[in-house]
Amino acid sequence: MVRARQALRSGCDLLKILRSEISQEVAADRFNVQSLSGSIDQFAIEHDSGDSQDVVLRRKSDSGEEVVVSALLSREVVSSDEDSNVLPREALMKVCVRKPGLSSILQFNCGVFHHLNGPEMYLSDVFLLPSAATVGSVYKGPDYETLDTELQKRLLGFLKERGIDEGFSSWLLHYLHRKEQGQYVNWLQKIESFVAPASEGE
Repeated sequence: MVRARQALRSGCDLLKILRSEISQEVAADRFNVQSLSGSIDQFAIEHDSGDSQDVVLRRKSDSGEEVVVSALLSREVVSSDEDSNVLPREALMKVCVRKPGLSSILQFNCGVFHHLNGPEMYLSDVFLLPSAATVGSVYKGPDYETLDTELQKRLLGFLKERGIDEGFSSWLLHYLHRKEQGQYVNWLQKIESFVAPASEGE
């Protein structure tokens, strides 16, 4: 009986903490729709499941060129600032550019984080991916850090010309933080439902 009472008390304590956390997160609403800044311009959201961490956006220009962006939040916190306006984690992106008539794809691996003056984007890799029909090991390019700094700058400019600019980066950071916030609250609510006494659901 003692163990049963201890287990019941422990369960009640857990419920209190869960419900307190849910209330705080909902009340804070740090990344609400009104806080979204920036713009995705001509991009359209192609995939955004509530069960997945990533979001996929696509843009197709009049020339037939396609740009596809797959992005999610990094697990690592890059800012410990308690200010609700600061976005604590960076967004990791894969940007793929395909030109009409070409089977190869130019892929950029990027990161975006919140800086005091706004979003800041960097490149970590650039690959030229051959067609799926290519057999064997193929040279995709050098280590990005070994590239000439002017070339790195121009590659970043190539992305900005295709809409991966400051406005896009700002929107993406806010959107992904808001998405993760909603998933966290949903997870808390599921745990709450699981541990709550059966009598509460009657």
